Formats: sequence, structure tokens, C-alpha cells
Amino acid sequence: MIFLSGVIKSCRETHPTEPSPHLCFYIPIVHKLLCIVPVSGFCLPNPRRAQRGSRSLRSVSVDVNTTCKLMGEVLVLLYLLQLRHSLSSVNPFKLSSEYGRQNPTSGQYLLLREQDTPNQILALNNREERKLQDLFLSENNSRNALADSKRNVYIVYMGKRQHLDVELLTRTHHDMLATVLGSEETSEDSIVYSYKHGFSGFAAKMTKAQALKLSKLPGVIHVTRNRFYKVQTTRSWDYLGLSSTSLSNLLNKSKMGNGVIIGLLDTGIWPELQVFNDENLGPIPSRWRGVCESGEHFDGAKACNRKLIGARYFISGLEAEYGQPYNTSENDDYMSPRDSSGHGTHTSSIAGGSFVANASYDGLGLGTVRGGAPGAHLAMYKVCWRLYGGVCADADVLKAFDEAINDGVDVLSVSLAADIPLYSEVDHRGSIPIGSFHAVAKGITVVCAAGNSGPRAETVQNTAPWILTVAASTVDRSFPTPITLGNNHTIIVSNKTLTGQRKWLDRIRTNSYKYQFQGQAMFTGEDTVSASLVYPEVSDLMPPRNCESLSSNDDWMAGKIVLCFASDYNQSLLNDAILSVKAAGGLGVIVSRSPSNYYPYAMNFPCLQVTYETGTQILYYIRSTSNPQVRLSPSRTHIGKPVSTNVAYFSSRGPSSNVPAILKPDIAAPGVQILAAIPPSDETTNGAFAFLSGTSMATPHVSGIVALLKSLYPDWSPGAIKSAIITTALTSHQSGGPIFAEGEPPKLADPFDFGGGIVNPNSAADPGLVYDMNTENYVQYLCAMGYNNSDIFQITEHPVVCPSKQPSILDVNLPSITIPNLKKPTILTRTVTNVGPVNSKYKASVEFASGINVAVRPETLIFSSRTKTISFSVMISSAHNVNAGYYFGSLTWTDGVHVVRSPISVRTEVGESFF
Repeated sequence: MIFLSGVIKSCRETHPTEPSPHLCFYIPIVHKLLCIVPVSGFCLPNPRRAQRGSRSLRSVSVDVNTTCKLMGEVLVLLYLLQLRHSLSSVNPFKLSSEYGRQNPTSGQYLLLREQDTPNQILALNNREERKLQDLFLSENNSRNALADSKRNVYIVYMGKRQHLDVELLTRTHHDMLATVLGSEETSEDSIVYSYKHGFSGFAAKMTKAQALKLSKLPGVIHVTRNRFYKVQTTRSWDYLGLSSTSLSNLLNKSKMGNGVIIGLLDTGIWPELQVFNDENLGPIPSRWRGVCESGEHFDGAKACNRKLIGARYFISGLEAEYGQPYNTSENDDYMSPRDSSGHGTHTSSIAGGSFVANASYDGLGLGTVRGGAPGAHLAMYKVCWRLYGGVCADADVLKAFDEAINDGVDVLSVSLAADIPLYSEVDHRGSIPIGSFHAVAKGITVVCAAGNSGPRAETVQNTAPWILTVAASTVDRSFPTPITLGNNHTIIVSNKTLTGQRKWLDRIRTNSYKYQFQGQAMFTGEDTVSASLVYPEVSDLMPPRNCESLSSNDDWMAGKIVLCFASDYNQSLLNDAILSVKAAGGLGVIVSRSPSNYYPYAMNFPCLQVTYETGTQILYYIRSTSNPQVRLSPSRTHIGKPVSTNVAYFSSRGPSSNVPAILKPDIAAPGVQILAAIPPSDETTNGAFAFLSGTSMATPHVSGIVALLKSLYPDWSPGAIKSAIITTALTSHQSGGPIFAEGEPPKLADPFDFGGGIVNPNSAADPGLVYDMNTENYVQYLCAMGYNNSDIFQITEHPVVCPSKQPSILDVNLPSITIPNLKKPTILTRTVTNVGPVNSKYKASVEFASGINVAVRPETLIFSSRTKTISFSVMISSAHNVNAGYYFGSLTWTDGVHVVRSPISVRTEVGESFF
């Protein structure tokens, strides 16, 4: 324990801008004065003094029970100081002059926030996070006593609605909470949300002991803590075959998604943009029950039209957990559906934006921007806020699902994901599996992001079988940018024709040649940039100066173009490094990194990316001359060959970490450098566009395609739509070449990278056969997982009795087959439904690697007006006698016109596995 000595004095002496009174202690061990605010907690630094770049440190408050006395708050402070002292003894960091923890290498400030679990430590340097989590775990016993008296948001799930009267249902929720909290007044103050449309339940602030007591009341199925999620196109639609000029594709057959309503759970929307105009759009569907909610800088009566027909915002869950009102000024946000970060505006315009001609990013990617379903209507459910870089509270997400189900959406696009490890589908600490189950049960297709934790295996998220999970892929577009070395007096030599390093260097030294490389960048404008080229050489006894170590204090970069080598794939650290070069007066930077993980930076600063090989050649030139020079020319847009399609480096990969027998991701779609709308920097304009990357961008691509399919086939279930998309996907490039998965090293893509493949919307509109699924199939899956009846009842809307003999998870009617532990010949079943010509005959064909045997019975399926659904069996065996990795193949049904392909993944397990 740290012993404090000091006196009570007014905090005005050192924090004149903070409200008084404060209780201040002088802490000898750090020679600092630390103040606590009676009632609200304790203060860290004055936020107006702690600046790093454009970001500022903010005061962090511990939310304690409002009935606690001052002594209780002092005890909390003593505990935190003890923990901070422990941290300083482990990590070689010092307390900065602004009371934050500062990493002397990166200059990043670290703030600790008191939480019940170590998983919510925020704003930490990547390398320190594991150490801090370990320390929090070691302090667990001390923390439990504090947590017992701390009021947090808990979600009370009660399953199926017992009646349709929502007012009576809300009153029931308040009465139940009052029995635990002691009074109706306390209940009214504590309740955050009442869930009353898709299911019954509520979210409320209470202590851990009260939550435990509430969980034992009749009618309560489960009580869980609130947690948080993170928010994870001129070319992409033409690339996918949905050109607006073609009359025969899905876009025009579906009347561009006319009448379909796409709901998005995201960061909000900027409604005035031209991409959300409602010109030539049909009337708002009569089934729509949503609202356009007014708020800060958002007039619902003016913001919505026939394109954006609904907008809501949900923040009560976040505020209740945070313990104080959300400061929109401090976080540069709006207490309304308006989007300030750009994420929600971007995804909305991808899914269902209207046509906007001559869109580009400073001339790059010039073309017509639109959404996948430009005839569809949009509804925004703002659940994510800019606190701590962007968080979305469980309680808010679940409430958004509840309202969207009642509002009447047809598709829900959810570009959010939680962190690994995942919760099971029946664990109510995850709102997306629960909310999406109820949505799918109502016929709403839910499309979710796979996550951005690739290329590591078993990182895919949103893995429930009723969710359509989307990975990210590239498109056939690049932005080549010339890098010219030497004197400019002679010819340009292609880097592909280099015949000898020594000969090449001699020519550069004598200025008889200049040498040109191709980098990737988004360097816009008409002018080139010429300057001296430098590389941060250091002694062999010192660590190398990689890109991530560059600092704005490196004055040697001023007026020069810098070459650096990236040591790790960390986009955030690289962005900081690039900004550091700019802040130090540098004129540009050439980043050398792995060829499988770089994408052009969209910023108004010359930043070019090259491979390690090219970077090494440029370094040879720097070391060969006393005055190395370089000229950077503006980027240009290249479309088509030889640019190939790849699964993005960052895209999370399978197999699923919690259910490896369920193939995830399901599908891949464009998610790299997608040009779409963002909020304008100048509010007087009505259009702004930016390139963004992530599975967040891939998700609305599929959501738009789902909207087109729903418009064309309004009676298709979410299971049928999902099957059509997976079984018709592309597994090779449109030009015939293979699809690679970016990584270190790159490899041929397999089902754990892209599921069925790259989405192919025109073929999905005519799949021939579908592997349909409904609520009964999902209950079969839950029984196969071994969940007991009461667990399953927590998620379904009716009591369930699983068969005495546990069903096989391999028999769940998915459009894919995954066997993670094949020990003996295994037989599984599938059922297909004919959605093509009535009289059809399909034959089976199997492709698989040597050693895996697949037999299908029957081998021929004959459909007629009387036979629309047929079941078949698949027997899979292995000739391998050792444990190994996964083998991949496929089962395809074809009638000569339709190709219905199911990916197969099999891992042999011989005896007991030690891996």
C-alpha cells in the first residue's frame, strides 16, 4: 500500500478550471498533487493541459455508489494508487508531468479506468496491454469488494413476450426491478431500457448483489453485465457485375432494391449528403413503423426523406455504464443520429446510397458512387459513440435490435464485432447473437462483419449460424505512384529489368541513369515532390529506427523525403509515424513493408508504400551516393489486369474458435479502399468522399446484395438468401486466376479465408438449389451443441425439449461442410430445395485433395412439381494415418446451367490429439 501524506487544500491552486471543492493529497512517491472530487470520484490531469498532437487526455472518474461517503472514495483512490505504483515497478515508464502514464518511446499516454473486468482496459499501447491485464487479474480479489458496491448496467433477459401490450410490459419491468431496489422511484431512476418488441427484458443500473437477487426471480431467464463492441464505391459494384448500364443483371431485375428497408447499427448518418437524396424513389412502405428522432444538430422533420426513412440513437446504456452524461463537445460528437466519425455514413452509402456522378477522392477513383441497392430505403440506429476511440454498449445494441424488429426492416447491416474470446450463442453477455436470432426468426437477414484481426487463424467473429458473416477482399483497382531516383537526365529503367545491382549502382553514382520504381499511394495533385532522400541510419549496437519509432522531434527529417521500414502490421502506429514525419517538416515518406499487407494511405501528404524488396533497392541507392535525390510523382488510378483479387490481410480468419464445425466466415466482399460518402469538413457542401478499408466496408456490400435478393424474392427466408450467396460465390478471379489470401507469406485462399468465396450477386439471383434453414434448424444446432433446454429457452421464443439422443452438429443444414476431427468414416445429411426450373435434374461432383474420400448418395437429384425438396447423404473418410491440418474441397450439384457449390473442410484426427 502507498502511504499518503499531505493536507487538504483548495484545488484551485493547481486546477483553477476544475469545480471546487476538491480533496487533494500530495503523493511523495511521484511528487505530485492528486485531487479527488467529492461525489463523482477522482480527477487525473486537467484535460486542457494534457495535449498530444490534436488529442487530449481527459479526466477519468470512478463511478461509485451515490450513497458512498467521502471515506469510501478515498479508499478507491488508495487502491488505484497502489495499482499504479505496482505498474510503475513493472514497466520502465514514468508518470508524466500531466499525471498520465507516458511511454517514453512512443509518447503515448495511458489512462487506466476502473472496471469490473480486465477486458475493458482502454487506450493502452499494444505491447503493454497484456502486462496490464495480468496485473488486473492478480488484483482480482481486492477488486471484488469494490465491485459489490458499484452500480453497473445489467441486462435482464426474459425471453418471449407474454402479451402484446407494450405499456403493460414496461410496467411489469419496472415493478420487477422495484422489488429488488426497494422502491418505484429508485426503479424509475435506475432503468435504462425496456425491451418490448422482439423479446421481453430490460437494462438497468444495479449492484452485483442486486443483479444476483434479480436473476432468481420468476420469469427472469438470465442477467448479464453490459459490455462493449467496436466498429470494425465507384468501382466495387461494377467489379461485382452490378453495372447500372446492364439490363439483365440483379440490380435491374430487382428494380434496384425497390421497397426494401435496410437497417444499419452504426455510428449515425449525415442525412444532407447528395448520396442520400430520394429522387425517383418509391413511397415509404406502409409496413414501416419507425421514426426519425430529433436531437442535437438533427431535425427529424427535415433530415429524413424517402431514402432515409428512419433514424434513432441509443446511448443510455453507455452513459449508465460510464457514470456521467456523454460530453459531445469533448468527444466531437452529436447527441442525435448525426454521424461525426464518418463510419456509419460510409457504410450506409455503400449499402443503399443514391447515384452521385463525378465522385472521387481528390481525383482518384473518379466515377459514379452509389449503394448496392440504390432503390432501397435506409434506417439508421446509432449505437456507437466516440468515447475512448469508439465504443458500442451491449444494452444499446440490444435495444436497437428490438426497435428495428418492430420498425419493419428487411435487412440489418451490423459492422460491429466484439473481442476474442467469443461468448457462446446462449450466453447473454453477447447482444449480437441474441438480437440477431430474434431478427432472423422474424424473417430479417442479419449481415455482420467477420472482424479485422487477420491473418491469424481462429479470429473470426459473429459466428452464429443464423448470421451472414462477411470477410473483406480487394478489388481490381490500384493507385501506382512513380518514385524516381537519380538526376532526371536520362531514360527511365523499369525495376523489372534490373540485371545487376553493381552495374545499376555505378550508373546511378555517375548520374548516367535515373531509376524509377512503382509504389502504391494516394498522392493527389498536379505537382511532383523532389527532395533529398534520407534513411535513419543507427549504430549496429542500437535498435534499428523502424517507421514506428519516428518522432516529430526528429528534426533531421525537415525538408527531406524519408525512407523507413515497417517492423509490424499496425496501421495505427504507422499512421502516427507518417504524421510525425509531416509534423517534423518532412516532405514525404516511403514506407517499406510486406507486400501482403499494405494499402495506400488516403491523406494529403506524400506517403508511398513499397515492398521490402523495393525498399532494400532504394536503400542501396541511398548508401551508394553522398547526395541521394528522389522525385515523387502523383498517383494515378489503374483498373483491371494485372491487379488480382485477394482476401485482405486484416480480414479475420476461421475456423470458428467456439464452434469449429460451423464454417466462418460465410462469404467475402470488397472491403479494401472503398470510396463512399463521409461527413463533409465544410458543412456548407453536400458531398464528401473517402477511401476506407475493413470488414465494416465489406458488410454493407453484402447487405446491399441481400436487399436486391429480398426485392426480387420477397418470400425467401434469411437461410435461403444466405445459401444462395454462399453456393454461387467465386473461388477464382474473374479472369480465371486463383484468389490469394494475404498473409506472411501469402497463400491460396481457402474456406477459412473467404467461406464460399467472393460474393457473386448475379449468380446468387439464380442459385438453382438452396439449403434452407428456419428456427427449427437453429434449435437443432443449439441442441447439437449440447446446450440444455433451459439454456436454449433463454434465446428462443418458446420452450424447447432436445431429443434424448443428441443430434449431430454435422447434420445442421448449412450450405457448407466442416469436420474438425474426422476419426472414422462419417455420414451426414443435407436437404436442398429447388428454386429453379420445376423439372430439373442435378448431378453431384466432388473435388478433394488426395487421401480424403467423399461419397454422395444419391448422386442424382430429380425435381418435379411434386418433388421440390430432396435430402441426400454424404460419407467422408480419410486415408491419412497422422494428425494434420485441414484439407479443403467441395461438393457441387449441377444441372448444366446452375452450379451449386458447397465448400468442405476436413481435419483428420487419429487417436488422441495433442495439438
